[in-house]
Amino acid sequence: IDKESTVHYQVMVLIHPSLSHSFGYDSERRSNLMLLDDRTLVFIAGNLLVLLQVHTKEQRYLRSCSGEGIGAITAHPSNEYFVIAEKGNQPLILVYEYPSLRLYHILRGGTELVYSSVDFNLDGSILASVGGAPDYMLTLWDWRHEEVMLRCKASSQEVYRVRFSPHNPELLTSSGTGHVKFWTISPTFTGLKLQGVMGFFGETSATDVEGFVELPDRKVVTGTEWGNLLLWDREAIKVEICRIERQSCHVGTAQPFSLEDGLLMTFGSDGVIRGWDIEKINMADTHSGRLEMEPINELVVGHNVCLSSVVRSPLPNSFIWFAQDSNGAIWKLDLSFTNTTPDPECLFTFHAGSIHGLDVCKTSHLMATTAPDRSVKVFDFLAKKQLTTSCFNQSGTTISWAPPWVKASSGLLATGFEDGVVRLLELYRPQSLYALSRSSCEEDGKLRLKQAFKPHSESVTALAYERNGEILATGSADGTVFFFSVGEKYLPIGFIHVPSPVQALEWSPASHSNNRLLILCWSGHVVEVNCPNPKDQEPLKTFLLPELHRRSFRFQSIKSRIKEEILRLQALKEEKKKKAKELLTLIDAKQEEDEEEEEEKEEELPPIYTPDPPSPLYCGFYSEPDHFWLSMGGFDSGYLYHCKFSENQDEEPEKRKDEPFHFLPIHNADNDPICSITFSSSRELLLCGMHSGSIRVYPLQPGDLSLTSMQSYWVLSLHDNQNGQLHHIRCSHDDLFVLTAGDDGNIFSFTRRPPEELQSSLQRKAAMIPSPSVSIPFNYIAISNGNNTDFSSLSYSEKPEEEQDNLEDEQALLEAREKMWDIPSKNQIESIEKKKEELMALEAHMNQHILGLRHSKVCLVSSLHAQIQRLQNIQDRLALNLHQPVPELPNVLPGETPQTELQINRSNLERYDVLGENKWVSQFDAQLVSLRSQKLHIDDHLKRAELCRLTHIKEMLLLKHFESRKSSLQITERIKEDNSLEQCKAQLEEKMRDIAKIQESEKALTAAFKASLGENEFENFLIKVFKKKIKRVKKTEMAGDDEEEEDSDEEDSDEVNWNEVQYSDTEEEDVLNDSVCPPGCEPELFEHALQQRERRLDLEDLLMEEKEAAEVLRKECDTLKKEKMLKSKRKAAENDLDMITREIQEKMNKLDILVPVKLHQIEFVIDDGMPRDLSQALVLNKCELTRLQEGIQQLQAETLPEKDLQTHAKIISDRRDMKAKIQVLEKKCDEQMMSKFGRLVDLEDLQTLPENRRHEELRHEKLLKESACDKQIKQLDVRSHVGCILFLAWV
Repeated sequence: IDKESTVHYQVMVLIHPSLSHSFGYDSERRSNLMLLDDRTLVFIAGNLLVLLQVHTKEQRYLRSCSGEGIGAITAHPSNEYFVIAEKGNQPLILVYEYPSLRLYHILRGGTELVYSSVDFNLDGSILASVGGAPDYMLTLWDWRHEEVMLRCKASSQEVYRVRFSPHNPELLTSSGTGHVKFWTISPTFTGLKLQGVMGFFGETSATDVEGFVELPDRKVVTGTEWGNLLLWDREAIKVEICRIERQSCHVGTAQPFSLEDGLLMTFGSDGVIRGWDIEKINMADTHSGRLEMEPINELVVGHNVCLSSVVRSPLPNSFIWFAQDSNGAIWKLDLSFTNTTPDPECLFTFHAGSIHGLDVCKTSHLMATTAPDRSVKVFDFLAKKQLTTSCFNQSGTTISWAPPWVKASSGLLATGFEDGVVRLLELYRPQSLYALSRSSCEEDGKLRLKQAFKPHSESVTALAYERNGEILATGSADGTVFFFSVGEKYLPIGFIHVPSPVQALEWSPASHSNNRLLILCWSGHVVEVNCPNPKDQEPLKTFLLPELHRRSFRFQSIKSRIKEEILRLQALKEEKKKKAKELLTLIDAKQEEDEEEEEEKEEELPPIYTPDPPSPLYCGFYSEPDHFWLSMGGFDSGYLYHCKFSENQDEEPEKRKDEPFHFLPIHNADNDPICSITFSSSRELLLCGMHSGSIRVYPLQPGDLSLTSMQSYWVLSLHDNQNGQLHHIRCSHDDLFVLTAGDDGNIFSFTRRPPEELQSSLQRKAAMIPSPSVSIPFNYIAISNGNNTDFSSLSYSEKPEEEQDNLEDEQALLEAREKMWDIPSKNQIESIEKKKEELMALEAHMNQHILGLRHSKVCLVSSLHAQIQRLQNIQDRLALNLHQPVPELPNVLPGETPQTELQINRSNLERYDVLGENKWVSQFDAQLVSLRSQKLHIDDHLKRAELCRLTHIKEMLLLKHFESRKSSLQITERIKEDNSLEQCKAQLEEKMRDIAKIQESEKALTAAFKASLGENEFENFLIKVFKKKIKRVKKTEMAGDDEEEEDSDEEDSDEVNWNEVQYSDTEEEDVLNDSVCPPGCEPELFEHALQQRERRLDLEDLLMEEKEAAEVLRKECDTLKKEKMLKSKRKAAENDLDMITREIQEKMNKLDILVPVKLHQIEFVIDDGMPRDLSQALVLNKCELTRLQEGIQQLQAETLPEKDLQTHAKIISDRRDMKAKIQVLEKKCDEQMMSKFGRLVDLEDLQTLPENRRHEELRHEKLLKESACDKQIKQLDVRSHVGCILFLAWV
């Protein structure tokens, strides 16, 4: 806040908004999900750390201490602490305790601007951090003592993450843009040292490494951008892992994330989690450089899912993981991969990417947003929840909530899209529809498409309703503004061209006399046009409005002149100060010094500068008629410029150069321009959204159009300072809330009052959702014949005959039948109900009035009777000549007091007894009872049929909803392709069998011919004649006479019999003359050889035709898709169909079905009585329950022997395996003994040996020497004995 300004404390309290809720999630940020316990998720939202309770959805917040953002987060292995690594100049690392959220330690000096990743080692004693540009510094911290252990430059490129090895505390791995680096903490004589080795990709293409997993044997598995996995051994790639036939492991980027029970778990941007056999990966052959394998387990999270990080539940032995979806969601996954594994659950959904549009309802606490993720969301910021989401084919670019005078329900949204389409969406509350159909609905609100039109060729950038709600203006990046008349259906009026893409549209306020539209263009052009009148527009061939009056303004930069003026004023101030100090000096000397200083000052003034291209225009608004304020970006930021339209409008808009006539400096905004501006409803507060993501709130004086009181301000920075430009800021209709949406994807709601005071003032906990104007169930039908009949003129005598038909009534019935299924809108229903209530009130009032009149009449009659009695008494005392006739008195008719007939008295009882004795009356009563019973039975059947019909309608609507998704799978086309391929294969196989038969026939013919020759000296000659190859010419059919045909046949036969031949069994070419039988050869054999040759040639021709047909079929098979591709596509389509079928079944199971149950059928007793609430009861057929219980006992009885057999077989198998293992281990033990001791030793004796190894070695040497000495003594004894014998013999 400006220190020089003085603002009362109470005023600042009124403008001080506090954070109410965060509706956004920066899902595109790396590793933006952390888990502190099994129910608390943590993620970064702008400059906040959000702690989200999974079950209650409550949020707690920790704000960045520096106020410039958060770079990375991580949790301690014990989950007793967590770390926030910030952004900014010399950012801090903050260690917090959990769950107290008390600041525990502060680490300083780890990097210059931003931290990109932090991680604890396995025991949590060391913290590793890596910084971003420009230093990329890797630092190891003794965080408990706030000291740096080791530090080193990690890389010269961006580093995404750093992780300690879970198996070796001395190893780390870092990865990032085009690199992966392996670190070792090595002890040296000077202390610990951090040594890093960069991974060498070699022949593999370099890739950005998002994720990796360290293996126990110091190998590392990393992901790639193309979806495969890389196994690193030290600094080189050992093998690249892919699927069979070189299919990628994942579609898109692949990231390994965990090693679980021998499975390497990976996820990809395709939304699939797969488990791979790590033992097979470790045993991969390195010669080929590629390992093809299929995953063991697979889990498809969902369609349109792009996983970017996963965290595991801290509960022991838990298979629950939480996944971050870059498309704006948080998932709960069970990775146990068992038959009972539940499907993935989407816990929360958010916008993905920057927010392109935000607007609030003018009558309720509702907010609508749109974003590039092709979705439109509606939020209840009072109840702090998301109401509904609708998805489209294109990205949303802008949104505007229609004012209440446009749509009585206040639920109409105008939304612009990237392809130039504008869609009108209506928000309604579906509970009323489901309540009318006697069903339930979980959704609090729904959006339905009311109308769509495409006025632009490029994206729609601005939407604005005219102040009276009669015209909608749409602006686009194609440089056009289109006008539509507002009604039940929006009709086009026309469009105009503007000099550049439209940035914003602003209608003149109600205080202005003229209704005009201010068009703000991105290039600095401002165009003002009068509001078009739909009635004045003549039908033309084009919607162009050339005659629409307009004025133009083109912003000319004056910031350099402003700076020059500021410098000049500063120089004048300094000059005055110096003159005051130098009053006692000489005038001449002072003048010379002043001239020199002026010359120096003039030299220091900057030159006049005009930016090229011009600065962008961010926002603007009307101040008074013909005057407006502009906020510029780029060079001209830091000021609000007050502008007006020039009277001279003859110059073309592109050549104009208009300067503002006034400006207002904005504190600390030279590099932080104002991107969006809004006012409170009382215009006492000016709210600004800044380029840095901060919010500024300026208090204004009432009626201050020139913004002279815009001096002091309150500022709050919650959006990301680098990429959280605040282009959308709005106030709620009651000014109690402030809503903001930035390019960082975060949406925040702020409240200007404490929660207790807010609830007491609102008296409600949720926003009012508009009622539907769509169709409602068929139970509600309004029939009106439009007759204005005076019922007072009717009498019973005018009752029409039964056979007489009323044409008007018949017409009304026809209309009612036609409109039987046309369900009135919610407004019509409310109007009908209101009229019914009014009619009932009038009837009650009329009844009370009639009863009062009747009571007055009864009192008056009784009073008259009393007066007559008194009069009669008086006459009795008078003379007879004085008597006069008593007037007739009115009586109270029995029909006027029908309640007296229901009073029990003796006369009524006697009359009832008389009627009861009449047999005809008894028969009538019996028939009446029977008819009542039949009526109840029929009513029961009708109700059951109605309930069944309602259930069928729900199921039909549900099936229609999924019908489009089923049709998009194109299962029938893929089945046709498979059938055509199978048919082609069958034909090809049949042709191959025919070819084989022909070849066998040819072999049989050759063998039979050789056998017919027998022993003959012309055998070789006849075989050559038989095998001679002849080029046969087909006989041509001539159109001549028979003789010509015979001649042609003879010529053809000659050609057949005489030709050159080649022999496969000879090396030289011989020429045979097969026209004449050689002398000595039998003519029958020669003719037989020629006939058999013809048969052989016929078979060869037939074989050639079959081969050609087979080749055609083979080519036809090749033209079709490959078999495995077809099977994979069909399998994927079948999986999608199964998923849709399962989803349909789940939806079907969630449909509520009403089942009438009698009291004797209910067996739900609590505390010896049936509870009033039966919502927890289960409706089940008792016979079916008994059958299921008996089935359980049968299955248990059947499976018990099988389990015993399986257990026995398993024990035998385990025993066999253990014997084999024991033999292997004994063999290995013997080999170790032989290599170490040179012989087999007893391990028990070895364990009893003393611990002094040297003593044992000396004792062993002693034994060896003793044995050697014993041998020598024996040899000497033998020699001496032999010597003695020889000596004796000699003697």
